[in-house]
Amino acid sequence: MKSAIALLLIALPLSVPAQSNAPSQWVLVQSTLSWHITHPVHEVDGTSHDAKGKGNCSAAGCDFLIAVPLRTFDSGDSNRDLHVMQTVRGAQFPMVIVRTHLAQSSLDAATIDADLEIQFAGQTVHYSHVPLQRTMHGTDVEITGTVPATCSDFKIDRPSFLTVPIRNEIPVTVDATWRPM
Repeated sequence: MKSAIALLLIALPLSVPAQSNAPSQWVLVQSTLSWHITHPVHEVDGTSHDAKGKGNCSAAGCDFLIAVPLRTFDSGDSNRDLHVMQTVRGAQFPMVIVRTHLAQSSLDAATIDADLEIQFAGQTVHYSHVPLQRTMHGTDVEITGTVPATCSDFKIDRPSFLTVPIRNEIPVTVDATWRPM
């Protein structure tokens, strides 16, 4: 009996909706995430549409989680994609995971100032004050922006082509549509 009461007391705060009119749960319904690499000879983008995500809001704020399998990024060259997987240790760390905590009030802003925690290539990196644009489409919310990632942030040895390494910057553009549940 005591354990049932303890479980109820632990679960109760999770079931209390936020005090504002904002939805308490969100689901990612559409996404496009693209990395971009630059080399003096060429530029390449790898894109995935297979991210999954959820958001939970309470009086304390909103927590969002996005996960995308590395194998779903496609650059149009399967040999290059295999090399990327090897370079970022994709067999050992097959997912990119992004977490953020936002104040409920920020969900109504046209620009969201997000602090992101990203797990990639066996490293966890924090990016502060990443501006994300918010656009409403009926009840859906589209979030767009660019994460200023670099190879050195994630301790990735920069691949070379013709003995010249790619630039350190590997920005990731995000276009994600969220729907309240």
